Amino acid sequence: MAIELVPAWMADLEEEDVVFIKKFLLASGSLKEIASQYGVTYPTVRLRLDRLIQKIRLSENDSEDPYITLIKRLAVNEKIDFDTAKLLVGEYRKRKGGD
Repeated sequence: MAIELVPAWMADLEEEDVVFIKKFLLASGSLKEIASQYGVTYPTVRLRLDRLIQKIRLSENDSEDPYITLIKRLAVNEKIDFDTAKLLVGEYRKRKGGD
């Protein structure tokens, strides 16, 4: 696939996410098999898949403010905790609404 044809949601993923997707597809979607390949538990793989789904949904939500999307992406990637993300988004919305 030519680079210009790569969907935006895929271009926003980190390399390790793309590797996970490839393994997931080659395992026919078996989370049990993926857990075995990574040497982790099923719930750990399920959590990783859920976070990957969140990342994809965030990148497809063009209607949301880019700053809020960034904060949510940082929370999903565990760069900041969820409570901090909520606080930042709340304060941003208050200040933006006051303009």
